[in-house]
Amino acid sequence: MKNLLRILCLAAIVFVFDKCARNPVTGKNQVVLMSEKQELAMGQEADPQVIAQYGLYEDSVIQRYMRTKGEQLAALSDRPNITYQFRVLNSNVVNAFAIPGYVYFTRGIMAYFNNEAQFEGVLGHEIGHIAARHSVAQQRNQLLGQIGLLAGMIVAPNLAQFADIASQGVGLLLLKNSRDDERQADQLGVKYSTKAGYDAHQMAAFFNTLKRQETQGGGSTLPPFLSTHPDPGERNTTVNQLATEWQQKTNLTNPKIMRDEYLRRVEGLIYGEDPREGFLENGVFYHPGLKFQFPIPSDWKYQNTPQQVQAAPQDGKALFMFMLAPGSSLQDAANTALLKYKLTLVDSRSVTVNGNPALTVVADQPAQQQGAASLRTLSYFIQYGGNIYHMIGVSTITDFAPYENTFASMMQGFRSLTDASKLNRKPERIHVRSVNRAGTLDQVLHNYGVTDSKRLEELAILNGMNLNDRVASGTLIKIIGQ
Repeated sequence: MKNLLRILCLAAIVFVFDKCARNPVTGKNQVVLMSEKQELAMGQEADPQVIAQYGLYEDSVIQRYMRTKGEQLAALSDRPNITYQFRVLNSNVVNAFAIPGYVYFTRGIMAYFNNEAQFEGVLGHEIGHIAARHSVAQQRNQLLGQIGLLAGMIVAPNLAQFADIASQGVGLLLLKNSRDDERQADQLGVKYSTKAGYDAHQMAAFFNTLKRQETQGGGSTLPPFLSTHPDPGERNTTVNQLATEWQQKTNLTNPKIMRDEYLRRVEGLIYGEDPREGFLENGVFYHPGLKFQFPIPSDWKYQNTPQQVQAAPQDGKALFMFMLAPGSSLQDAANTALLKYKLTLVDSRSVTVNGNPALTVVADQPAQQQGAASLRTLSYFIQYGGNIYHMIGVSTITDFAPYENTFASMMQGFRSLTDASKLNRKPERIHVRSVNRAGTLDQVLHNYGVTDSKRLEELAILNGMNLNDRVASGTLIKIIGQ
């Protein structure tokens, strides 16, 4: 037995050393369970899924800007030998993330940068995640059973499986980074942007803008950029210190900020939801392209992507989803869903929803693992406009009763969209204006006809200012309009 244990221990040691690789950033060996080729293949496999899920922002100028700046900064990184791809996603969520070989900014985060130095700092941060092979470390930890795939969901873990936001591969790559990884990425963002000649102090200031925007409200579609990062106050102090140190190391005496140049880049950028993809207004979700609408409780968190709409109450004890359903008939669609979600049929009946043929299904999912609760679902399969739509509400059997009427109300509220003002809705866009008369930001915005208090605060955050800040004549600011 002792000999066997020695052999097993030796085998384990050999396995570990065989799987060690030099980290490009630290220069130290680390245990990884995949080669660089395998790592980059993960990114290549996930990229089409990310694009399918969120969509690319259709602006060739913005995409070219992101790609050009990204390639220039990646060449200064600790891992310049691999191929990088840079994308701007058509999402209003303020976020940025990276998977091996790919960096993604949402148009939402592009809107909140107020100079090129801020843009470059966050770009360097995301390149840093790739350079330091943080996704590989995540994959290692996942195989060791130390973290779960469903981190960051607003609903309970045993409901999150129904979200089906992405395949396991994408879910794995979009795991939250550890706080240590985030600190290291911040350090690398400072290092890379400083080497490119930018003022990394601006990166620190941007974290304050992010915190203000996050506090102001709104749900999120992607993992929130601040979710696992160190406290913004701590982060601001640390990044400012690092910026000073790196400017001294590189003898950078006149760092670039390039405020006006960046602001002119985002002129015309879509701000907020893109009506073509559907939008929520006063508790109703409208989809002008597909000409339907249905209600969503105003106090529920809400997420909209090209593939599905999701909503959940603040307590996370229920989940609602709306999506296209495969199948040539309502019964076909129902059978496919029962199989997909491993559901046991409880009840089913044919109904009509505002003149549209429909099938309602109540079904249960037994507990999938020890300690988890069994789930109950209510589904409506609705035939409309040549498509079959699946609306499903999910909760534990114990919690289902309080949500059943809410689910049913949402589903029975599905109807044709005929309101011309909704069908022809245009997106809001960022417009950059030069201030004609000096004053406080509040006074300047009032001169542009902005009077709503919530919109005033929103624009202050968007411009990285406070409403009582003085604004000189000739200063460029961002306002919102169609």
